[in-house]
Amino acid sequence: MKKSFKMVDLDCANCAAKMETAIKKIKGVNHATVSFMSQKMTIDADDDHFQEIIKEIVKVCKRIEPDCIIQI
Repeated sequence: MKKSFKMVDLDCANCAAKMETAIKKIKGVNHATVSFMSQKMTIDADDDHFQEIIKEIVKVCKRIEPDCIIQI
């Protein structure tokens, strides 16, 4: 399943790159992009575990950028 999410208060391109790298390491994620310029995250992940993967992505992103909100 491929989905895009709006990100609010993503403050820097470096943080976006760190998020993208960390998200790609999560089991079940096929591909991920985090764009600082468009404040958007696109995830391609396994359909069967998509909700659990999204929860893990939110945790990873909060560790890197605590003020960033992913609009799910």
